[in-house]
Order: sequence, then C-alpha cells, then structure tokens
Amino acid sequence: MLRKLLIGTALATSFAFSAHAADVKEVQMLHWWTSGGEAAALNVLKQDLAKEGYAWKDVPVAGGGGDAAMTALKAMVAAGNYPTASQMLGYTVLDYAAAGVMGDLTETAKKEGWDKSVPAALQKFSVYDGKWVAAPVNVHSVNWLWINKAVMDKIGGTEPKTFDDFIALLDKAKAAGVTPLALGGQNWQEATMFDSVVLSTGGPEFYKKAMNDLDEDSLKSDTMKKSFDNLAKLVTYVDANFSGRDWNLATAMVIKGDALVQVMGDWAKGEFHAAKKTPGTDFLCYRFPGTDGSVIYNSDMFGMFNVPEDRKAAQVALATATLSKSFQSAFNVVKGSVPARTDVPDTDFDACGKKGIADLKKANEGGTLFGSLAQGYGAPPAVANAYKDVVSKFVHGQIKTSDEAVTELVKAIDDAK
Repeated sequence: MLRKLLIGTALATSFAFSAHAADVKEVQMLHWWTSGGEAAALNVLKQDLAKEGYAWKDVPVAGGGGDAAMTALKAMVAAGNYPTASQMLGYTVLDYAAAGVMGDLTETAKKEGWDKSVPAALQKFSVYDGKWVAAPVNVHSVNWLWINKAVMDKIGGTEPKTFDDFIALLDKAKAAGVTPLALGGQNWQEATMFDSVVLSTGGPEFYKKAMNDLDEDSLKSDTMKKSFDNLAKLVTYVDANFSGRDWNLATAMVIKGDALVQVMGDWAKGEFHAAKKTPGTDFLCYRFPGTDGSVIYNSDMFGMFNVPEDRKAAQVALATATLSKSFQSAFNVVKGSVPARTDVPDTDFDACGKKGIADLKKANEGGTLFGSLAQGYGAPPAVANAYKDVVSKFVHGQIKTSDEAVTELVKAIDDAK
C-alpha cells in the first residue's frame, strides 16, 4: 500500500531538480521530540550543524508515540515534499525503503566506519537491500523504573528485585498517601509498560517467542494470561486522572515527588536531566523487576529521503554529525539514551547512563537484546498497533479478563499480519 502511494511521487520528483543547482544550506527535520528534555537533546545537533553553516528548519509534530508525526510524514512524502530527514522507528524505515523513496548513505557509512561500530540489531533497520538509508541516533531501552529518591527514603523502600517486591513497594507508597505509579493512559505508554511486564513474567525466551516471533502458542498461553493479570495489578496503583496524560507529565509527577515511580523508557531520564536532578541523589534508576540482564530496546533513527542533488550535501552533513562520536556522547547524555555506536566511551555519562551502556553491551553479547513491540522494533507497525490497541482496551476496562485479552490479542495480531 505504501509503495503504491509513494512510488509515483518518487519517480516524478527525482527528475524535477537540476543536479547543478547551488547547494541548499538547510536541514529540514521532522520529529516528535517536543518535551523539554527532548528539545534540549535535539539542540545539540542543531548547534553542531550551525557550526558548518547549515540552517535548521524544524518540523515538530507533538505526540510521544510518533503516530501523528508519521501521519504528517506520509502526507509530505505523498506530495513529493521530502524532508532532509525524519525521526523514524525501525519497521517504518524499512517500509519507506521498500517504497523506493529513501536516499543512499552507503558512501558516508563506509567512510565513517558505521558497519563496524553500529550493532547488528540496529543495522537490520538502517540498511535496506545493502544500502544505508538511515542514521541511528541512539539506543533506548524501555524496561526501567524511575523513582523519586526522597519518596523512596520516606517510605523505607528498597530496590524491588521481583514483581512481588514491586507490588509491596507500591503498597508502601499507597499507605503513605503518595500516588504509587505515574502513568499516562495512552496506548503506547500502556503497551510500553506491558513489554516489561511480559519479560518479567515469562523471562527472556518467552518474551522473544511471544513479542518478536509472534508465536501463537506463546501469545495465548497461561504465561501471557498471567502477564495481563500482573498488568491489571499495576493499574490499581495509578491515580484517577491518568487517562490521556502525556508521558512527560507522568515523569514530572515523579520529579516533583507527587508519585513514587514511573515505568518508562530511558527518555524519561532526559526530563530529570532537564530539571537538573542527579541520579542517586534525587532519583533512582532500576531495571523493571525480573528483567535485569535483558534489554528491551528501540532506536530513534533519522531516515534519509531521496532528496534532490542540491540538498544532498546537507543530508550528508546531518548523517555525519549524527554518528560522530562527539555527538553520540553529547546527545545521549542529555536524551537519556545510550550511543548507537559501540565505540563511544561512557566517560561523560551519569550512573544511569553507564548502567545503560553496560547493560546494552551485555545483552548484545548474551542474546538478550529484544525489540520492543510497543516501540516499533518487535514487529511491523500494523502488528504493533494491534498490540497497543488490545493492551489499552484491557487497561481501560473494555476487555474484562486476561482470558479475553489473550483471545483478542491473538485475533488482532493475526488480522494485522
């Protein structure tokens, strides 16, 4: 469908510009990084490109899951109005590459040694048909707890190692009159938390079978039912006003001490950073109980489109800057994520960042690095959207039981394939 929609536009626009026109000294970037921490991180790249004489044309589309941004991107590309690059997630990059509208960064990649420094899990999504079509910006992982240390100290809490430990900790917060769990009732947030619940409940092998391989026996198993039951337990600890809340507002609840903990990807740390909070002093970062040793990841990528010749120099400058060691360190320190290349030292990273880098290395080497289904790295977008829809209906009571939930999940995924 995407190919039919876009391929005619790609052919029509590819010959519409002269290869001899003067280079356009502007980078047009479509993205959904609109929170304070995200904007601060993106500013690092803007400043790097400004030093090379490139103006930055921002095309921000709010919405933490990126769905609204991808709708805007589809309209732009269908009209032949290609951005220099767009923030994208894995399978979306591959969809546009299959539609024939992506550029070719292979020459730059060879020059910069991306093949050796970028993990194979990321190359699966940034290389199509032997050509580099996207520049990985970072590696995020979603199986984190973010905890307000002052509240933790007040209730006498300790790091939860098991799911039962986590429930006991949430009970302590509830007894102290603090909202135990900060959650935004949006489908991508709910499903992101459920990724961690499934890994915690079933373990690494089960997670891979169910969430990456989409094995039907696993999806409808008693272990998946128990995962939904565990999710239902967690939802009892959120406040009454959670529905529709943006993720960064949930993070702010933890930062301010209005809530004890948020289950969220490590982009949440960017909000703590922007609020000038320090790990170990103001907040704590732990892996979701029962998932230590595994990393559920996603990666923001800058998908590069087949822009006219006079815009390609700007695109190369953007790609080169994005995967430079200096930017990978400076950006990810602010963003909360870890570098998309493995040869960047952890010197400038805080304690949570150092743990994130070490955890990624261990998971990559040990075979416990798994794509987040909620975040577009476990399965193609249609499947991920079906998954998010079922999880959200369960959270909001439209699906009543775990038995019904697994039945609906299998059906939704089968229909989406």
